Amino acid sequence: MKLIILDRDGVINEDSDDSITSPEDWHPIPRSLEAIARLNQGGFRVVVATNQSGLGRQRLGIETLLRIHEKMRYELAEAGGTLDAIFFCPHRPEDNCSCRKPKPGLLLDIAARLRAPLAGVPVVGDSARDVLAAEAAGARPILVRTGNGRKTESEEPAGLRVPVFDDLAAAADALLGGGLPIPPQPR
Repeated sequence: MKLIILDRDGVINEDSDDSITSPEDWHPIPRSLEAIARLNQGGFRVVVATNQSGLGRQRLGIETLLRIHEKMRYELAEAGGTLDAIFFCPHRPEDNCSCRKPKPGLLLDIAARLRAPLAGVPVVGDSARDVLAAEAAGARPILVRTGNGRKTESEEPAGLRVPVFDDLAAAADALLGGGLPIPPQPR
């Protein structure tokens, strides 16, 4: 089975300048849940890797984050999909931890816990930090234009040369349809 890692805010759900701090704030991007279901049906294990500095800033508690994720899983199940795991970094940027993207610690933790090497694994994000984390972990970054993606694409930091798609559904279409071949992933 193949692995794919998705950022949450801006890839699966609408992002917010004020952060997603309650289940009521969480709204899926059109077609994102169906895209995950299609990835599942195509043989992908889908894992989420998300920075959640709202925890470190005390804008929400762990119980609230878990309720947000419960809502996401419920709505995804309604669309016929599932997540294998959700990994999150609770730290603020100033904490200088190793798990906050753009550092690769969160992705490396996923690899270790799932016993899945990251070579060739697609990592879909909407920001330069997602791309940089994927590259640093030896994975395959993909940028979507939802969330902060259009801004990221327009700013295009030096070296940001990755496949870009309008949204997760378009990226899933390319991955499943062979338009974006996946190198063999070690088991």
